[in-house]
Amino acid sequence: MIRVAIADDQQLIRAGFRSLLEAEPDLEIVGEAGTGTEAVAMVTRERPDVVLMDIRMPDGDGLWATEQIAADPALSGTHIVIVTTFELDEYVGQAIRAGASGFLVKDTEPVELIRAVRVVAGGDALLSPGVTKRLLERVAGGLKEAPDTRQLNVLTEREREVLGLVGQGLTNDEIGRTLFLSPLTAKTHVSRIMSKLAARDRVQLVVVAYETGLVRAGYAQE
Repeated sequence: MIRVAIADDQQLIRAGFRSLLEAEPDLEIVGEAGTGTEAVAMVTRERPDVVLMDIRMPDGDGLWATEQIAADPALSGTHIVIVTTFELDEYVGQAIRAGASGFLVKDTEPVELIRAVRVVAGGDALLSPGVTKRLLERVAGGLKEAPDTRQLNVLTEREREVLGLVGQGLTNDEIGRTLFLSPLTAKTHVSRIMSKLAARDRVQLVVVAYETGLVRAGYAQE
């Protein structure tokens, strides 16, 4: 069972998400919050697997709440999906740096929202298709101009190859096909890279890939 929490200042939005998600047999709603401060307190108390987090909320917005949750080692098992009406680059980049594992706009189809919860609960990154490529390039543009490759010292040559492909937005299946590996082997490499780099999820690996120069702006997949 995937335990889900909802943070949004609009009660109607929360009710809609709850109704949609509770209809799924593998999803359980364990808490709701209407402000950033309430969201942090609720997540600390309930420790959900996934939080659907609005950005614009009173008393500490969603980005602030995401930072607080991501910074707490006790909540390392909680993954945050930013869900907002604002499909703006600045918010996407800030959300990733704050520690979010996914980003969706509120006009996303219901089936995509449900899929997002399951994908992020499984440890993968989830980004709205309409913003993925632009996001990657915007994140790259906001990083250090001079690549810092020191983080790569702990990785093997194969792991560097895999990290570069993660940075381009490839899935485990796609990485496997590119490097002639099985999807399971590709997943194992990704898991080891995350462990070595102390990354929460694949989103952070994307940032590292750009920071270290393994991927440059313009290389993200369509």
